[in-house]
Amino acid sequence: MSPLASDAASVATRIDELLARRAQAAEAFFGPEAGRIARLCHRMAERFAAGGRLVALGLSAQARSDVRHVTVEFVHPVIVGKRALPALGLSREGGPLRRQVELLVEPGDIAIAFGAEAEVAEALALAGRRGALTVAFEVEADWTFTVPGEDPNVRQELAETLYHVLWELVHVFFEHPGLLEGREAPRSHDTGASRFLYPFLAESETDPEPVLADVRGSVMLKAAEAGVVREQTLRDGRDELAAAAQDLRARFEAGGKLLALGNGGSATDAMDVVADLREPLEGRPAHRALDLTEDPAVITAIANDIGTDAIFQRQVIAHGRPDDALLALSTSGNSVNVIDALAEARRRGLLTIAMVGYDGGRVAGERLADHVVVTRSEHIPRIQEAQATAYHALVDLLAEGAP
Repeated sequence: MSPLASDAASVATRIDELLARRAQAAEAFFGPEAGRIARLCHRMAERFAAGGRLVALGLSAQARSDVRHVTVEFVHPVIVGKRALPALGLSREGGPLRRQVELLVEPGDIAIAFGAEAEVAEALALAGRRGALTVAFEVEADWTFTVPGEDPNVRQELAETLYHVLWELVHVFFEHPGLLEGREAPRSHDTGASRFLYPFLAESETDPEPVLADVRGSVMLKAAEAGVVREQTLRDGRDELAAAAQDLRARFEAGGKLLALGNGGSATDAMDVVADLREPLEGRPAHRALDLTEDPAVITAIANDIGTDAIFQRQVIAHGRPDDALLALSTSGNSVNVIDALAEARRRGLLTIAMVGYDGGRVAGERLADHVVVTRSEHIPRIQEAQATAYHALVDLLAEGAP
């Protein structure tokens, strides 16, 4: 077997292992937990209908990305017919979590915690004592979900799928005011558009069990869809990921760094991949990486004085050097500020890597990056979940020296 063929076989085997690990964990988690997830959606809808908010807590760099991700999904819904729901994120930059909870959490809120640090556990417990409904993945809460497996990347990805599912399905109960403890929630402005997804929306029953059963089924369908999209992304993108890892390794060995960027939920993915490089799993080397979404003063200054299209391009001008690399994350592949940043990076000699959804948009169609990984889905939560797997696989291949 030639070295090239051997490398390809090694990468294929590794991708198979990564996918199998995720499939096994998802099956072990969502099957047994689907009923509880449906009931939690109901409890959360009751809180939102009564004026409560979602408050996300986390300290580590990786947890911070989840804090920001779940917050932006609830506040800025991207699915037609979904209401904007109040949410805020509390992390390290705001000071001690306990103090932030004391000042900001109210009795009708929902608190969701990421991470197992004692400070996180104490802050969540305080939120519970203040009357908040508490949700967590690694510490004690009213609703604790334990994602199986030893791989922290797998656990994080399945936690992301879970909070996406919570966000998607909590809205179902707003269409059943009789199930919200007598508090009538404003009905969606586009019920008709979403009825084909959930045919039971038009019902007005006060018995929650039929709705809970349908929501439980939707949880299982969404988890299965996430697995299908994740597999498509890694299998179709296997060669691109392998080549990107090889080229990125060369840049790091030459003293370069990675710049990462994205908008909205993709911005939180940029945070996460930078965290994975700067604070890697035990035994792996740290790498130089910058998150171009991190500084709100820089972003808002550029947006205010020049325009939002330039928020990443100007930072590439400031930070990009010929030995560097740029990772752009976009669900559409058409965001102008992402495209302009990629073009600027190429002009300056940076290696460019893009992860995009739908059909790849302009980024894939016009081959605007050196390496393009396409997640072929039109459902933004599923795209983001698959892209998380893709950049975790990229970091994994980088660390293992494959190819």
